[in-house]
Amino acid sequence: METSSKVTLFEDIFEVTALNPDGYKFERVNRIQATGTTFECDLLLDTNCEIYSLKEADKVTMLLASTLHLDGSPADHSSYSVSNEPTLADNYEYVMHGRVFDISYEKDGTVVIAASFGGLLMRLTGEQRHLTNILADMRLFLLLKKD
Repeated sequence: METSSKVTLFEDIFEVTALNPDGYKFERVNRIQATGTTFECDLLLDTNCEIYSLKEADKVTMLLASTLHLDGSPADHSSYSVSNEPTLADNYEYVMHGRVFDISYEKDGTVVIAASFGGLLMRLTGEQRHLTNILADMRLFLLLKKD
């Protein structure tokens, strides 16, 4: 299902290249290192491995979205209500809500975006032209599904 451009901030298919690349291991959290297949972005992402398990060479679609509403209506970022209406989350296996806490711009046109999803961290590095929709202090949803 296509999502409107105002909902989709970034989307790519990532191939997991390493689990816990720094050697740290936690009971319920894995840090995945992955590379985007279309935009060649680098991703470091913490996931709750008790509810969503990934391994090296897995391919996952990652979507960063401003809302889960299919019509693009703004999300209420202060609460979550269960309804019978379809949402973007229905098409994905793992969903997190968080906030961008840092964006740094490199001289070569690379941007590094850091976000926290309740303490689970994401670092997305890529060309600025692919990541222009993501802004500092923005609240967003991260959605994953295995390909």
